[in-house]
Amino acid sequence: MSSILTNNSAMVALQTLKGINKNLAMTSNEISTGKSVATAKDNSAVWAISKVMESDVKGFKAISDSLSLGEASVSVARNASESITDLLTEMKGKIVAAQEDNVDRGKINDDVTALKEQIASVVSAAQFNGLNLVDGNTASANILSSLDRDSSGAVSSSSITVTGQDLSSGAYVARDVFTLTTGTAAAGGDSFGVSLDASGGSDTVSIDDTALVAGDKISMRFGESEISYTVTAEDVASSDTAAVVAVGLKSAIEAGTEDIAVDYDPGTAANDIVITNNQANSVSVSAQVTNAGAGGLGALAAIDVSSSGGAAAALGSIETLIDTAIDASAAFGSVEGRISTQSEFISNLSDSLKSGIGAMVDADMEEVSARLQALQTQQQLGVQSLSIANQAPQTLLSLFR
Repeated sequence: MSSILTNNSAMVALQTLKGINKNLAMTSNEISTGKSVATAKDNSAVWAISKVMESDVKGFKAISDSLSLGEASVSVARNASESITDLLTEMKGKIVAAQEDNVDRGKINDDVTALKEQIASVVSAAQFNGLNLVDGNTASANILSSLDRDSSGAVSSSSITVTGQDLSSGAYVARDVFTLTTGTAAAGGDSFGVSLDASGGSDTVSIDDTALVAGDKISMRFGESEISYTVTAEDVASSDTAAVVAVGLKSAIEAGTEDIAVDYDPGTAANDIVITNNQANSVSVSAQVTNAGAGGLGALAAIDVSSSGGAAAALGSIETLIDTAIDASAAFGSVEGRISTQSEFISNLSDSLKSGIGAMVDADMEEVSARLQALQTQQQLGVQSLSIANQAPQTLLSLFR
């Protein structure tokens, strides 16, 4: 049945053309935005996931900046500690030269003093953006290193902790702790250096407690072995601090060395320890007291090679100082390497997230191009079909002629 009121063919052609135009509009939108999912209307689930991932990418950009700042700060500290190690090594050469009797120890001591001042200058200048990791005023610093998202969507941050290394010489205060009563050298004060003969060479070290306070550190070196004892508040509160410290040193020496014997007689000489070399070769023995507020290189202030006794004591002290600077350099180097690795990981992770976001929302331009060509052809055919359908009622006029 033909009707001039209802043109089913035209309605079908019109709906088809509307569908084609809708798809053509979507395709044009993909071409203009470059995205197959540009808004939540396009695909709400994919859009929501992509936005969360995009926010994470923004967060990782801030983390990358934080890591760069942290790496620069640690790099400054590492370079400073390495420079201090070099200066201490140079100072060691001066101290070794001062062991000879036929030298001008006064001039050598002037060189040593100049090196001390240079070390202090390096420590004070080793800051980046106000953060100094080697002057003893910063216990630790946290560097933002990651954002961690769990399965529930909760986000937490992670940090890399950089431990400050105290390479300052601080405010040195003499304690006048040691007195050597026998042996080849008789040096007193806060340091001494002696050589113990092979197979039985010994010396007696007397401890004077008149100025010791809690936190003072006594370091002793026997050849390549080093021990230390830190005075505690209980030691100072004791009725005989010197005796307690002597016992503490005896225990530390016995635990830290195998070929050095330590004798202690509380009945006759409670403040004395007798150290005996049981090795087949002679061994150099040195000691240094560092007061509680003197800093990691506090013993540096006590180095004085203007006398033979001071030169001998300095030889042992400088080894401890060099070890301290080397340990600081190694610690900073390790953290700097970790920061560098984390920074590279964050960069790669950001790239991976961007690739994942692109895979979800970016338009496949080759596919879109092919679809556009097809839809444009379909649109032309749809317009032609609608035109033919609209002309169908005109043929009914011939029935009434």
